[in-house]
Amino acid sequence: MISVISLGGSIVAPDGVDEEYLRQFLALVNRLLLEDGERKFIVVVGGGGPARSWQKAYRNLARTPSDDEADWIGIMATRLNAQLVKALMGGWCRENLVTNPFQADSFKGRVLVAAGWKPGFSSDYDAVLLAERFNASCVINLSNIEQVYSGDPREDPDAKPIASINWPDFIRIVGDKWTPGKNVPFDPVASRYAAGLGLSVLFAAGRNLDNLEKILRGEDFLGTRIGG
Repeated sequence: MISVISLGGSIVAPDGVDEEYLRQFLALVNRLLLEDGERKFIVVVGGGGPARSWQKAYRNLARTPSDDEADWIGIMATRLNAQLVKALMGGWCRENLVTNPFQADSFKGRVLVAAGWKPGFSSDYDAVLLAERFNASCVINLSNIEQVYSGDPREDPDAKPIASINWPDFIRIVGDKWTPGKNVPFDPVASRYAAGLGLSVLFAAGRNLDNLEKILRGEDFLGTRIGG
C-alpha cells in the first residue's frame, strides 16, 4: 500500500524549520513502516514560509516581476525543505529527491520524497501526478488548518467547516487559476486534474499527528474529504 502525502511547507517550515514537528512526523512514519512491511510512503513537500518570504522580496524589488520567476523561487524553497525531509528519512529513502514526477518510475526503498517541479502550479499537483503514476487512490493533504471551509473564515464570519465536498463545489471555492504563493486549501490546477482522475483528497491539519495516524489506518478523522 502506498500513501501519498502532500506535506505543506507551512508545517515543515512556517518561518524556520520546525524541528520538533519533523521529529514527531518521522517517528510516526518509522513506526508505521516497521509495523507493516508492505507499506510505502510518497511525501511531497511544499515551500512554506520561506517560499512566500522570498517571493514577496522578489515582487517588492523586481522592476517587472513575473509569475514564472516567482514560481521558480517557490520551487527552490520546496526543494530545500524536501531535501531535509529526504535526508532525515535515512535508509527508508534510497532514491534521489524527485523534482520531476514523470521521472519517478519506481523506488527501491520504502519512502520516496518529492519537491516542486516547474512553474504553473504548486507541489499539490506533483502529489496528484505521483498518485496517478503509482496507482494510489487518494492524496493526504496536510495543511495548517483542520478543514476546508465554505469561505475564508478570516473574511467571512459565516464560513462553515465542510466534512465532505465534491470536486465541482470545491473548485468553485478555490477558483481555477494558479498564482505563485496562492493560499488555498488545494491548488486549483491540482484540483482539476484530481477531479478528472476521480482521485480523492483527504484534507487535514498537519500538526495533529494522532489524526494523521487515524487517516493512515483508515479510521474516522477530523478533516475534509474532497471527491470520492
